[in-house]
Amino acid sequence: MVNPLSFWSRRHRRLLYPFVSAILALSLIVGTPQVSQAIPWLDIIFRGVQIIQLSNISDRQEVEIGQQINQKLVRNQIRLYRNSSVNRYIDQIGQRLAKESQRSNIPYTFQVVEDDSINAFATTGGFTYFNTGLIEAADNEAQLASVIAHEIGHIEEEHMIEQMRQSAIARGVAVAAGLDRSTLVNIGVDLALRLPNSREDELEADQVGLDILKKAGYAPSAMVNFMEKLQNKRGSVPSFLSTHPAVGDRINVLKQAIDPAQATVGDGLDESAYKAKIRPLL
Repeated sequence: MVNPLSFWSRRHRRLLYPFVSAILALSLIVGTPQVSQAIPWLDIIFRGVQIIQLSNISDRQEVEIGQQINQKLVRNQIRLYRNSSVNRYIDQIGQRLAKESQRSNIPYTFQVVEDDSINAFATTGGFTYFNTGLIEAADNEAQLASVIAHEIGHIEEEHMIEQMRQSAIARGVAVAAGLDRSTLVNIGVDLALRLPNSREDELEADQVGLDILKKAGYAPSAMVNFMEKLQNKRGSVPSFLSTHPAVGDRINVLKQAIDPAQATVGDGLDESAYKAKIRPLL
């Protein structure tokens, strides 16, 4: 068989050999016929087919995967809320908080989902989603900011990436080289919509989110107040809180982390100002 890289210089061959090895690994996943058949190696390489190694994913790869997950979600699963003033307001809050994240180097995308249920979630690469029902349920900007900070916490700690890794192993689609991008994106979409975060992830996102909230200048008591409000809400517990640990346990841990003397020190507690900002929703 002719070496597909034989006409390249020695230097270029050294650069391209890892990509060819990755393509060979990809064949194990997608069931490519025997290597002896004519395969347009260079076409495959330069079309951007990649093997993603989840144990060492780059920020750029994570953002690209988040973009593709977002495209699938928006196209098939969720409906974005289109009011420009509300979207701009949510983005302003989100960007203020994102600056205080330890992963402020990646771009963050804050999107409003047209859905009356109280929910929020994050995927990868800075993509976060907040239902209109959740925005309406908050009493003030600081309460909403506490949820946004919590979702940034999930991204900072790369919780979705770890969930993808575990899911790929459980489904038997992972190989030593990693996963092809389309498989990874499909797993990400499924996880975003159906799999709650673990006890450890939720507690970690709470702590990271609280730290971000305080650094951004918001009153930390808002995180506890909003959780208590939703816990006491009639009917079932909102989906983004219906995970382990129990909401009461999360509230107790947060109270222990907040200095009572500083609990109400900060921005975002003006209810009338908040209602004016989200008036199109009301």
